[in-house]
Amino acid sequence: MRLPLATYRLQFTPEFRFVDAREVVSYLRDLGITDLYASPVFHARPGSLHGYDVVDPGRLNPELGTSDEFESVVTAVHRHGMGWIQDIVPNHMAYDGRNRLLMDVLENGRGSPYCDYFDIDWNHPYESIRGRVLAPFLGDFYGTSLEKGEITLRYAENGLTVNYYALTLPLHIESYATVLGNGLGALRRKLGPRHPDLIKYLGVLYVLKNLPPREENAERTDQIAFIKAMLWELYSTNETIREAIDANVSRFNGVRGDPASFNALDQLLGEQLYRLSFWKVAAEELNYRRFFNINELISLRVEEEKVFRQTHALIFKLVGAGRWTGLRVDHIDGLYDPSSYLNKLRQELGDRYLTVEKILDLDETLPAEWPVEGTTGYDFLNYLNGIFCARDNERRMTQIYQRFTGLEASCNDIAIEKKRLIIGKYMAGDVDGLAHLLKRISSRDRHAADVTLYGLRRALVEALTFFPVYRSYVNQEFFSREDRARLEETIRRAKESNPGLMLELNFIQRFLLLDGGEPGDGEKRDWTHFIMRFQQLTGPLMAKGFEDTTLYVYNRLLSLNEVGGNPAKFGISVDEFHRFNVKRIGRWPHSMNATATHDTKRGEDARARLNVLSELPEQWERSVRAWSRLNRAKKTALRGREVPDRNDEYFLYQTLAGTFPVTGDLDDSYRERLKAYVTKAVREAKVHTEWLKPDLAYEEAFTRFIERSLEPVEGNRFLVELATFVQTIAFHGMLNSLSQALVKAAAPGVPDFYQGTELWDLSFVDPDNRRAVDFRRRRELLDAIKHREQADRTEFLQELLRDWPDGRIKLYVIYKALRFRREHGELFSRGAYVPLRALGAAADHVYAFERRYERSCALVAVPRLTTKISDPQNPHGRWGETILPLASEAPEQWLNVFTGNELRADLGGNGKVLPLAEVFRGFPVALLEAVS
Repeated sequence: MRLPLATYRLQFTPEFRFVDAREVVSYLRDLGITDLYASPVFHARPGSLHGYDVVDPGRLNPELGTSDEFESVVTAVHRHGMGWIQDIVPNHMAYDGRNRLLMDVLENGRGSPYCDYFDIDWNHPYESIRGRVLAPFLGDFYGTSLEKGEITLRYAENGLTVNYYALTLPLHIESYATVLGNGLGALRRKLGPRHPDLIKYLGVLYVLKNLPPREENAERTDQIAFIKAMLWELYSTNETIREAIDANVSRFNGVRGDPASFNALDQLLGEQLYRLSFWKVAAEELNYRRFFNINELISLRVEEEKVFRQTHALIFKLVGAGRWTGLRVDHIDGLYDPSSYLNKLRQELGDRYLTVEKILDLDETLPAEWPVEGTTGYDFLNYLNGIFCARDNERRMTQIYQRFTGLEASCNDIAIEKKRLIIGKYMAGDVDGLAHLLKRISSRDRHAADVTLYGLRRALVEALTFFPVYRSYVNQEFFSREDRARLEETIRRAKESNPGLMLELNFIQRFLLLDGGEPGDGEKRDWTHFIMRFQQLTGPLMAKGFEDTTLYVYNRLLSLNEVGGNPAKFGISVDEFHRFNVKRIGRWPHSMNATATHDTKRGEDARARLNVLSELPEQWERSVRAWSRLNRAKKTALRGREVPDRNDEYFLYQTLAGTFPVTGDLDDSYRERLKAYVTKAVREAKVHTEWLKPDLAYEEAFTRFIERSLEPVEGNRFLVELATFVQTIAFHGMLNSLSQALVKAAAPGVPDFYQGTELWDLSFVDPDNRRAVDFRRRRELLDAIKHREQADRTEFLQELLRDWPDGRIKLYVIYKALRFRREHGELFSRGAYVPLRALGAAADHVYAFERRYERSCALVAVPRLTTKISDPQNPHGRWGETILPLASEAPEQWLNVFTGNELRADLGGNGKVLPLAEVFRGFPVALLEAVS
């Protein structure tokens, strides 16, 4: 297997295309990157900035470039000895008129050869969507949208379509006769009864009325193709027929102000195999599975072999041709049976690198049976981030938060509340479908006689709410002890919370635990099917209820509010992180190590800076209270309350502390980005406003508060005090950033760098973190670094420390660490991880480890919790007599990769030791190479 040593995530967009990527390959190689890690490049909706809204997985996205341009960047990657890891999207496609597979389903229903490609419940209990697919895309109620003339019928080369702004849906083929059959008498008079075009037109109508049944797919498909081709030929060559078709189409498009004129279109829409509806309907009535709660992304049934083959054909072609050397699987938890999918994928890939986007709880492990190299690195991110949080100050930070905001609810209590909110407002339709499924499966069970559908719904809400992680992985062959324990704990907590549902929860428990005596094979299969459907719902609920809501409400320390993290756990001890790495190297040594992705809640360096607040609780509280007094008059009174409220205000001050330019120089771009971010944050929190029902007055009052607070006028004391405070913490945030960059580069796993983060990354959540990257500037800085370190390294390192706000110091650390990693590939891909523990007064302020393989050895030491040991005048730290004991077999001679300094281990009562004052002499982080 070709194992990557360091990956770099590139976000392809219409503004950053294949030709642009080709130009940065040499820079990435010089930086030390071994593998390009690409966002989805399949044909997506026009203008897609992320590529996950795929309309055709069998084509490359034309907005990214031609096939030749794609080949040119692949060639450049391989010419530089690099690999290409491709992000793939097996769970869903875009619900869009350009999705030809889905449009065939909407046109032909169960007669479509693709009718079972998408996760649609054709037998839904609600009559209005039974045998049809909900299309929840209207911006208003259906009747209102219809009578406004926003829904129209059109004809073009691809046939008759129903249109709503940019949305285009096909007309059911049997409905063509309804549209085209009017006005035949007039057409005969104009053309004459024997006109060959009239005869052809009548022939089309005849074929329409005598189409084969849907079961006879091949013949039916041929006849539909004939109908469309003949109609277009007649329309485009015969003006009289064109006028007749246009008139027939126009007859269905009513006149605004005359409701009765829309009756014909209303009736026609009622014949379609989809039901247009207000987008909010999907929250309560839904018969297709979505990606999370995004109506525009419809899920695939990739567990079906033919779906798997068709949607992965291009992937396997490019992997087989050597274009792609590895895959990253998006949203593995969305699949019906992740384990079976990964096994099939592994059979096709053979010995190629494979990783999955999987969010793990801090005490959760990846299923051991999965044939993958690991995850995309959120687990590593949160463990690494945690060692820079001052755990001893948890109680004080909690008190500060509670005193300022008046909120005393725990993170866990908020999570439970928000998961219930998401179910009620956004996912009631999904739960309703699950309840109906269980009711059908249990219809023959005597214990189900007194369990009502309403009771099942309520009990399922409780079970889903208390499920503790993203999902379990029960399937027809496998039921792990861990999954059983989590399901048992879920039901226990649900019963404690709502004992009035004991009957229903006991009933559900039997199904979730397959505890039904000796059911027949068919019955057991149905029970397992229910569990697997249950599992597909727990992930979206956790994502929306916790990740996209709770993390915007519980604001004690925002650096801990990260994907895969748990804000209730205030930091990670060094020993915990050591244990994590030992475990990781034993089972998942090639898993990705990330510190930023396109989905993280804030830039990696903003997170590093915010961690400093945990070290300075008293100073933080004084500052926040002073800022609040200074800004009190800038608030707006709205419906008897101040805007922003205290919790949102606390969120804002932390956001400013984490992202405010260290120079204090603000520009309009920062203010506008901040306002857009805060608007998104308060909508995600769903306290005063939300995406479903925005409170524009609250949002506007909040953004006015930001404008007034950051107004660059003389006498704005808040700006002055904020800039002063940021100067204090930003230096230590810089040290945290350098530490996390070096640890990521050297710890067990594959370091992954999100685009642009080789310089300071103080971005907000997406889409802010997808902004264009200035690769030319990075190329120039790297070239200058390579030149300067050769001239006078000591002077250059002093300059980097003095001018650290320009970001070159971070680029230098990454460049030196990655180049060293590439030069010692086996040491990092196969080497052991040896925890080191310091002794002395400053022992708690260092994290260190060795990597060993055969005769090669490297040592990493980084500072942490630096406010007590470092300052801008002494960036290397005051280490005193603190030492780093080494094993007896450790080398005595070392070379500092960053400074070029040579070190020799002392021999004393503690055996071989390295004085930390020497380890950090000349530079604040250390990567030491053993010298034989």
